[in-house]
Amino acid sequence: MTRKRQRMIFVVAGVAALTVATLLVLFALEDSIVFFRSPTQIVEEGFPADRAFRVGGLVEDGTLERLEGNTVRFRVTDLAEAVTVTFTGILPALFREGQGIIAEGTLGPDGVFVATNILAKHDETYMPAEVVDALKAAGQWQGE
Repeated sequence: MTRKRQRMIFVVAGVAALTVATLLVLFALEDSIVFFRSPTQIVEEGFPADRAFRVGGLVEDGTLERLEGNTVRFRVTDLAEAVTVTFTGILPALFREGQGIIAEGTLGPDGVFVATNILAKHDETYMPAEVVDALKAAGQWQGE
């Protein structure tokens, strides 16, 4: 076997190994990738019920309800559309109506977002970048 043929076999084997490794990594990460959607995108486009994603926006004033146990229900809005969210657990200390949040979970068959995690803003001026982008896209941004 010539040196050129050996080199070509080595290069082809290397490319094949890299392709297999890349596919394995992407397959392993598929379940941990979480997409972000605004309430407008959820209402207009929907999202598969079995797929986890994040929804972000402002907690609509007057919608926070405390149900039995540690369960709460509220609506998240981007000032154009709103999505009802339920969450069972302890809310972050900074959670309140009129505040920007991101909820991670799945969309139920009834259109209610069932959150497994709630992230609240850190201070008076912070708002998640995804929420700012969604509010700007909806023409509702009132920041600087």
